[in-house]
Amino acid sequence: MSNGYGDDQPISSLGEHELLQRLQRYCPAHLVGDDAAVLPVSGDHRLVVTADMLIDGVHFSIGLANPDLVTTSLEDVGWRAAAVNLSDLAAMGATPLGITVSLGLPPTVPVGWLDQLYAGMSACLSRYQTPILGGDLCRSSTFTVSISALGEVAPDRQVLRAAAQVGDAILCTGVHGASRAGLELLRNPAWGADLAPEVRDRLKQAHQRPIPRLDVPPLLWAIDPSVRVAGMDSSDGLADAVVQICRASGVGARLHRDRLPMPVAFHQTQDLSEVEGINWVLYGGEDFELVLCLPLAIAECLVEQIDGAALIGVITADPTVVLEHPKGSVPPEIIDLQKGFQHF
Repeated sequence: MSNGYGDDQPISSLGEHELLQRLQRYCPAHLVGDDAAVLPVSGDHRLVVTADMLIDGVHFSIGLANPDLVTTSLEDVGWRAAAVNLSDLAAMGATPLGITVSLGLPPTVPVGWLDQLYAGMSACLSRYQTPILGGDLCRSSTFTVSISALGEVAPDRQVLRAAAQVGDAILCTGVHGASRAGLELLRNPAWGADLAPEVRDRLKQAHQRPIPRLDVPPLLWAIDPSVRVAGMDSSDGLADAVVQICRASGVGARLHRDRLPMPVAFHQTQDLSEVEGINWVLYGGEDFELVLCLPLAIAECLVEQIDGAALIGVITADPTVVLEHPKGSVPPEIIDLQKGFQHF
């Protein structure tokens, strides 16, 4: 029976990417499609605007949605909420100006929880001299944190997904899979028992307190102020970032399996197979590194200045994104985004 609202198919039948494309039809085409929107304003800079929502039971677990699972403290939720948005600004080459915070709160939430939440946000934001500009709150059955972040960028220094060209090197700014491993430790403390305590702590920290890569754009512009660069952050996974850039630019990519930067811990535990480790690197998500496509000479200079950065592939004319195995030991594997997390 029709509900009277038009298309009756459930949103879960579309998948996250198709759902986003459907909604983007209502937006100006030149303003959507990247990690943030860039708006022309007076003066010699552009305003960069982004928004992210984090929900208990989906993005973190504080024990309200599922009393049997607590993976994140309120301070860590605050840190992550701020870092997620600052990462989007970094992905655009922008400098943060401030954030607004909107909260959906069950009435039974203790007041002290909000103090802890804001303490975590402030701890992250203070690193980048970024103020909280205000916000909103309302009653909700689910603990929800929604943040909008504002930044600025010079017109000639925007990092956009659609700027990749054939022959570009593909660079990622740090290891991937650490956040996924940290989440595994938080969900299942028995996992990785053969890892040293400090290694386990670093993996959990990678999930609970990611670092937005606002340090990278200034290093890039110092090498070449006019370099053309495409990019985005890897919040939805390394594979997703490469595919999204390629789709926006009308190109493809070859990734080298033996160059993917993974945590050393992946080689130190018996609880993770090689295949599963590669899947966590490609599809685990929430590492919040930057994935950049740019001329090889500039990429090589940038890698020398960033600890843990790596050149992982090259942009190709063939629109397919493939993972190549060392020395052709196995046929190239087509990157499949269905292996990664999708909301729908």
